[in-house]
Amino acid sequence: MFTSMNAAMRRGLLDSLPFLLVVVPFGMLFGVAATEAGLPIAQTMGFSFLVIAGAAQFTALQLLQDNAPIVIVLLTSLAVNLRMAMYSAALAPHLGEAKLWQKACAAYLMIDQSYALAHPAFERERAAPVRFKLAYFFSTMIFMAPLWYLSTFFGARLGAAVPDSFALDFAVPITFLALVAPGLRSLPHVVAAGTSVVLALALSWIPYSLGLIVAALIAMSAGAQTELWLERRK
Repeated sequence: MFTSMNAAMRRGLLDSLPFLLVVVPFGMLFGVAATEAGLPIAQTMGFSFLVIAGAAQFTALQLLQDNAPIVIVLLTSLAVNLRMAMYSAALAPHLGEAKLWQKACAAYLMIDQSYALAHPAFERERAAPVRFKLAYFFSTMIFMAPLWYLSTFFGARLGAAVPDSFALDFAVPITFLALVAPGLRSLPHVVAAGTSVVLALALSWIPYSLGLIVAALIAMSAGAQTELWLERRK
């Protein structure tokens, strides 16, 4: 319960703790991958500080390694991060009354994990003051943001010295499974998720990972059509 600022902050800190188990290997993996791709530490850290979005960072890095045109790199990375626009729309009713600088800070710290924690918490505490909701949201990132930067730095510093036996890449699928699985609460959600998986694999042959964009668009349409079908049946 958001009974006070301190209560909201404590709740945010506690709720974020499980995600710390994957943030560190995720960040280290990006640091290692960026170093192996030839990026100096300054550019690698700039990537993590400015973008702070693991999926988009890995996508851009892979496309740069494939010598994709810069326009493709930017458009694909933007498409990968378009989900942030939907996250923002979902949180707008709760944070719409916040000051401009608070919204700007929240936009910067909007990642999959902070949204996954904040949205259900805000829905449960709809009547809570905006300042309590902001305290919760920012508290979820008190540990995650610094650890993302630090783990990226250590990954970049260690580079190829990290042995393959460490298997840091487990963090990527685990992170997104933890985020997506709790949201599969209805048939449209399951249809959209299943369609995206099948099509992403089937269209993996399309250059520059553009198959992911096609799969995402078709999956969203499939989910929307399923929801409309259910409504008509009612």
